[in-house]
Amino acid sequence: MPLYLGVMSGTSLDGLDIALIEHDQHTRLLGTHYLPMPDELRSTLLSLCASGPDELARAAIAEQQWAQLAAQGINDLLTQHQLPAESIRAIGSHGQTVRHEPARGFSIQISNAALLAELTGISVVSDFRRRDVAAGGQGAPLVPAFHQALFASPNSTRAILNIGGFSNLSLLEPEQAVHGFDCGPGNVLLDAWIHRHQGLAYDKDGQWAAEGQVQPQLLQTLLSDPYFQTQGPKSTGRELFNLIWLDQQLLALPPFSAADVQATLLELTAISITESLKLAQQSTDMLLVCGGGAHNHTLMQRLAQLLPQCQVSSTDELGVPADWIEAMAFAWLAHCCLEGIPANRPSVTGAKGLRVLGAIYPA
Repeated sequence: MPLYLGVMSGTSLDGLDIALIEHDQHTRLLGTHYLPMPDELRSTLLSLCASGPDELARAAIAEQQWAQLAAQGINDLLTQHQLPAESIRAIGSHGQTVRHEPARGFSIQISNAALLAELTGISVVSDFRRRDVAAGGQGAPLVPAFHQALFASPNSTRAILNIGGFSNLSLLEPEQAVHGFDCGPGNVLLDAWIHRHQGLAYDKDGQWAAEGQVQPQLLQTLLSDPYFQTQGPKSTGRELFNLIWLDQQLLALPPFSAADVQATLLELTAISITESLKLAQQSTDMLLVCGGGAHNHTLMQRLAQLLPQCQVSSTDELGVPADWIEAMAFAWLAHCCLEGIPANRPSVTGAKGLRVLGAIYPA
């Protein structure tokens, strides 16, 4: 069966996930590899999320470094599995999102797919979001079609929740088109707040959040942002939810302890997910969680408490590792592009119609 590689670098900017899959009528995960994001590259990519001096040159250099990192990881994975480059039909490369502003007609992922093809000797499919945006869509989320292919059940209503830097839902009802949208912040504010106060990259198991108390006044202020009042299709990113946004909300309120803010940010993530799910899908039998947030024990507990009639679990329980679904999805999207299969879903992104996604860089 054809082999594909998927490379995913999410808004958390913690590193690159690389998945090796085989796909015919079904998708099977064969191997994985993770590369931490170098501190200097992470800092540069974060800086590119806002306007600054000499952006074009800095972005060009950053995407060269990103492609070199991805090529290193791909070659390491192929070596581990004793596979020649010629055995891989294509790499699906998401790249790194630095700006996502579909309301202004663009979503920018840097990756230098041409250099990645040159360094690996494998054809690369990238730039998946731009065609959907050109057709009037949000360009995100793009994984619901893959979630549907992987997890849809003829007998139950399911939702797939990806919690990365931001959280997004795919709604799977029997014999219905998949729906989905970005709920709001996932880990992005939690990570930024603990990094500011403790110098840590993330709140392991949600332990620090569990030490604090949710502050209702702060929570209601955060939830009053207009983004949470709108229904899909919708998507968001660091352009809206960031430390500057959080600091602005805190300015108008009495001071809170740092741990209480962390607890409230975790509640914001949980409430924005569960309330939007209840609004979009009247009843959900099973909520399957993937992404880094699936490891946050405190957050998973809170989701289960807020959805007492729903089975909340990691996708691991269905045999699909929660950490690798997005990388698998972009490998699958590469397959769709090469086969001419439309992979966006207008019911998710709001595009005018189905479109084949991706630009091909032959080996």
